[in-house]
Amino acid sequence: MTLGERQGDEKNDSKYCGVETEFNDDMPQLLSVNIHGGFDFVVAPLMDPAYRPSLLVSSNGGSGGVLPFAGSDLVLSPSQWSSHVVGKISSWLDLDSEDEMLRRDSEITLKQEIAWASHLSLQACLLPAPKGVTCANYARCVNQILQNLSNMQLWLRIPLEKSDDDDGNRSPNSMGEEHRDSWEMWNSFRTLGEHHSQLSVALDVLSSLPSVNSLARWFGEPVRAAIINSNSFLTNARGYPCLSKRHQNLLTECFNHSIQIVISGQQMQNFPTGTSVSNSHNSNNQSEGVEGMQRHPLRSYLDYIAYLYQKMDPLPEQERFELGYRDYLQSPLQPLMDNLEAQTYETFEKDTTKYIQYQRAVAKALVDRVPDEKASTITTVLMVVGAGRGPLVRASLQAAEETGRKLKVYAVEKNPNAIVTLHSLLKIEGWEKLVTIVSSDMRCWDAPEKADILVSELLGSFGDNELSPECLDGAQRFLKEDGISIPSSYTSFFQPVTASKLYNDIKSHKDLVHFETAYVVKFHCVARLTSPQPVFTFNHPEDSTRKSNHRYTKLRFEIPTDTGSALVHGFAGYFDSVLYKDVHLGIEPSTATPNMFSWFPIFFPLRTPMCVQPGIPLEVHIWRCCGTSKVWYEWGVTSPSSSPIHNCNGRSYWVGL
Repeated sequence: MTLGERQGDEKNDSKYCGVETEFNDDMPQLLSVNIHGGFDFVVAPLMDPAYRPSLLVSSNGGSGGVLPFAGSDLVLSPSQWSSHVVGKISSWLDLDSEDEMLRRDSEITLKQEIAWASHLSLQACLLPAPKGVTCANYARCVNQILQNLSNMQLWLRIPLEKSDDDDGNRSPNSMGEEHRDSWEMWNSFRTLGEHHSQLSVALDVLSSLPSVNSLARWFGEPVRAAIINSNSFLTNARGYPCLSKRHQNLLTECFNHSIQIVISGQQMQNFPTGTSVSNSHNSNNQSEGVEGMQRHPLRSYLDYIAYLYQKMDPLPEQERFELGYRDYLQSPLQPLMDNLEAQTYETFEKDTTKYIQYQRAVAKALVDRVPDEKASTITTVLMVVGAGRGPLVRASLQAAEETGRKLKVYAVEKNPNAIVTLHSLLKIEGWEKLVTIVSSDMRCWDAPEKADILVSELLGSFGDNELSPECLDGAQRFLKEDGISIPSSYTSFFQPVTASKLYNDIKSHKDLVHFETAYVVKFHCVARLTSPQPVFTFNHPEDSTRKSNHRYTKLRFEIPTDTGSALVHGFAGYFDSVLYKDVHLGIEPSTATPNMFSWFPIFFPLRTPMCVQPGIPLEVHIWRCCGTSKVWYEWGVTSPSSSPIHNCNGRSYWVGL
């Protein structure tokens, strides 16, 4: 039985809740008790914890015996094994032990248990947390297994802990007992394992939690489960289990990131009878067990988790629309080289927020351009450059009607297919006397008169990455000296992020080109490590003598000290633009225009992820380079260590002029 349904997010895996169990060689009984108790799956040991290969060999005189697994594969159906069982690898394993026999036993048992789990077609196995300071041999053995593993995920158990040395004074090399950050254990393990995409994390949520910043970095990592022990729960005034506010917030983020909750431990106290815990929290979840069966001892904890899940707000309509794009890498548009398709135009035209902002900007510009007393005698010449299928033409005409100003519009568009639509609109909307359609590239058009206002929507996710500067530089010649450009300026922004999924998706292509390409992405399982910083700014009309659009910037980021160490997989890119005066448009998180979906952020990957420690700055360089036929970006890191300069000479990624 699931935790509930969240409207708009019905496919979210986090609605399935599991329970961690002890070894039981009667798997059908174990599964029945827990499934009927309300849980969706069990995290159950596959092997008798008393088993040691060395003992089995000695007792059998060197001959192999039957391995003490928890029942044969026949005791459950294939679908039951696959859908309701996560294999729990023996917790006694210590593959980096100084004891050679223990180490050898651990290696053999690990491979035997994973092989058995693979035979059962389990979807995942829970690996025990590394023991001690080093995990090299453990990681080596897991990596060997992963090379031949089919589709099964391996969840590495990691305790969610970080010591309170948040003042940033710790030496990067001091990894003694006084400092413990379990993220560093995970990072060491996955680095030794070559960032394998089937290796993920199961976080052990303890009774005390690290700082908010420290927790946030985990949401860019491949976390599949959060295991919360019953001793992490508090007791509310009515005697039922509950969680601290910080634990509640953490679990809500887990739900939002499709991280499944697993309840572990024993019932810590006797809860009141007669009223279910779910009812005590105004939940609709059925808490009673199947008739005739004893109530599950952890049911009160499950009901509380269900209550937290069910009290989340429904997914907003915009988020529902964007679900399919989450963490999906898309190549940016090539608007000058390629003509957009009708479906692309239609998607952008549905973004009413964007065109409302443009209409506001045009209205303000018209009022500033023509005083009220001359509104009936002066006609403003407005040119929409890159008119597409006409949404900016419509917004401009509506602004003129709203302000009572007279308008003459030139709609300039290079796409011959969109021109067909514009001519059709001319008749449908009755624009024949107001709008002149021009089928031409704005950079080549010889305008019959100069414009008072130049309107364009040439911005990309990084502001200038769809060549707005080059296009508007070419169009500026037919703007009056005191003319207005909408937008009047735009700035790009850079932000370091942890994005394990995106990195692995790029790595799967096994080539250099994909690591030197910037992608448009709807970020979801991404940790933003510090605030964005501005990169390049372009102003229009450009009145300086500098004609080159080449740019170079060096940025220096400081990760908050209480975050702990973090892995930077690349950089998120955003933009913010001033359309006119106080009317702005953008996706930079702190000032983002709400309810707008025309632009997702852009992602600049690093070929080798960069580990950044507290107190050590991250220094990145980025260039915007211009050639005769293309524009491209180059980027690289110089601190805390140096990376190669990515995309040298635009060898992998460019935007064609």
